[in-house]
Amino acid sequence: MNASEYDVPRSRAVIAGASGFVGRALATALRDDGYDVVTVGRTGHATWTDPAGIARLVDGAELLVNLAGKIVSCRYTDANRDEILRSRRATTRALHAAVRDAARPPRVWMNASTATIYRHETERGNDEIDGVIGDGFSVDVATSWERAFFDGDLPGTRRVALRMAIVLGDGPATRMLFALGRLGAGGPQIDSWWFPHRRYRGIGAQPTGAPWSHWHRTRGGQKFSWIHIDDIVGAVRFLRDRDDIAGPVNLAAPNVSDNRTLMADVRRIARMPLGLPAFRWMLDPAMAVLGSEPELVLKSRWAVPRVLTDAGFEFQHPDLGPALDAVAEMRRPRARDLFSA
Repeated sequence: MNASEYDVPRSRAVIAGASGFVGRALATALRDDGYDVVTVGRTGHATWTDPAGIARLVDGAELLVNLAGKIVSCRYTDANRDEILRSRRATTRALHAAVRDAARPPRVWMNASTATIYRHETERGNDEIDGVIGDGFSVDVATSWERAFFDGDLPGTRRVALRMAIVLGDGPATRMLFALGRLGAGGPQIDSWWFPHRRYRGIGAQPTGAPWSHWHRTRGGQKFSWIHIDDIVGAVRFLRDRDDIAGPVNLAAPNVSDNRTLMADVRRIARMPLGLPAFRWMLDPAMAVLGSEPELVLKSRWAVPRVLTDAGFEFQHPDLGPALDAVAEMRRPRARDLFSA
């Protein structure tokens, strides 16, 4: 009798919010690692309206990864603001209850967070130890999300908050950048005065920051923290196996770039020698039409992956230019695909 004839149970990995491109990449990688991957979401092996089903999946699982939450690439209307916050806290609390009540809780629970938790920064990088937390809407969402995650005592489960920078891969952020380059709009994004608004005001029980929007004179020099999707997958595998690492972990490439360099690389890949710069007075109306916010490209994000690098994690894609080349190659259709029916 060979090994394939035995009914050998596989370790279970639960991914919540697996429908996005990060979730799909993780699900594929964990299946390759031999896990029985099950999902929680609006659809899947259990839905958010089925707490008993969530509890069954979580109890006995080895690994839990939560990526759930409304996408932030939208206009920050009051309804969207409320849903961005609610979706993150509610799903995290639902999983928290399942882990707390499990007879055999997961050994590791990784919960998505965001590197935008740090302040607008141009002088020094923010790491997990000394980084300065910012204020305003996006930061309040991040801190509320992490409070829900780290709330209470879960003695059988190690918890890691994944403070993700902008993820490069076959996802919405990269597609938007490449489209800008091809259309000749791949110049730097430059902050400038614009009519004040209240979309970025704080949110939650103790909102932070100013009630009205403001701007920074970065002239396209705002820092761009990023990470390739391959390194997201690699970091999750690395953190899964490191029992000594818990708490917030920055998922960002070690070599930060800036907006001008980013857009120059985008133009190079698009073979577009010129790219029109975009000032806020151009960006804000354009983003309104696209259903997004200029904050996503104008905030100076500088996250340093101190925990990962100190622990010896090796990034496959430490530099922005080669990382974007790898994404472009991944997205480029193969000849047989072009002629397939």
